[in-house]
Amino acid sequence: MTILEDDLGHPVRLDTPPARVVSLVPSLTETLAHSSPGLLTAATVWCTHPAGLDVERVRGTKNPHVSRIVELAPDLVVANREENRRRHVETLREAGIPVWVTDIRTVPDAFVSLRRLLHVCGLPVPDWLPEAERLWSTPPPDGPRVAVPIWRDPWMFVGADTFAHDVLARLGAVNVCAGLEGRYPAAPPDDLAPDLAVLPDEPYAFGPDDGPEAFSVPSALVSGRDLTWYGPSLVEAHAHLSNALRNRP
Repeated sequence: MTILEDDLGHPVRLDTPPARVVSLVPSLTETLAHSSPGLLTAATVWCTHPAGLDVERVRGTKNPHVSRIVELAPDLVVANREENRRRHVETLREAGIPVWVTDIRTVPDAFVSLRRLLHVCGLPVPDWLPEAERLWSTPPPDGPRVAVPIWRDPWMFVGADTFAHDVLARLGAVNVCAGLEGRYPAAPPDDLAPDLAVLPDEPYAFGPDDGPEAFSVPSALVSGRDLTWYGPSLVEAHAHLSNALRNRP
């Protein structure tokens, strides 16, 4: 039996590398599916990448079908401190199912955590991972002051100590909401003074006719996956987001 500690220091006991994994995190689903699609037994409805992934869906990240997961008897469930609720993790552990919880708030956190998860699952380091590490180690140019809403009614924004904040900072952008209280502070758009509003399509689906009109500055519509996912998408996200920040109207 192997005993390892997850990102939160919780011991996870595995007799052998897992052969049946349930993923409750879209980024981790994509990471594992790229390396070994057959490893995944189930995932959430929000696990939309890679396209065509044919596994059972066990509801969402915040309301997983815990009893069904127990019935599936996976060798391992993978979760995330921010995306999943602690009570669901504890219920699964009480049922005797090992749960590996990741804790990712920066780009370097992602690289370390993903390498550990791949090791736990007995998988080699994929080619995209060192390529992403190389891209995101490049010193950033000076970028615009940005505001990044994640919701409206009420308006909520990306604050400090979040993965999206770190992603933008590593591209040279200055988050005008970093000094506000909370990781996702609420604020009226008129109270902010960005050079650019960065509008992702998730969790709120901002679009050309839903969001830009609330700001008196130019807007950049971006993929929420580029901004908040920390798997294989990190390779293309660097160029996508850099272009969005640089080629603003």
